[in-house]
Amino acid sequence: LAATALLLGVALPGYRSELQRAGRADAVHALTALQAAQERFRAAHGLYADRLAALALPARSVQGRYRIALEAAGVEAYRARATALGAQSDDSACAVLTLEVDAGFARSGPHARCWNR
Repeated sequence: LAATALLLGVALPGYRSELQRAGRADAVHALTALQAAQERFRAAHGLYADRLAALALPARSVQGRYRIALEAAGVEAYRARATALGAQSDDSACAVLTLEVDAGFARSGPHARCWNR
């Protein structure tokens, strides 16, 4: 029994960490889809959308692990944010993934590890 408890104590944190890392794919997918939708919108309207509704995108990621937010930062720029919800928010180093686009150039944050790169 003690050996089982010891194994669980060692293995469980690593397992949770892997689940959180895998869960980040939900945010990456949502932000990538948002970026593609923004480029289509810009091609059609000459500027980026300032609301998710204008892109016909939901405010939650497909798996519901992240809340998605969009804000305009001028005609040529926007910021998108995926904020972890529920158990995914325990992934403190990557609880918020960001995508900033300015004049067609994208920058992601907080760091590449959060984007599973």
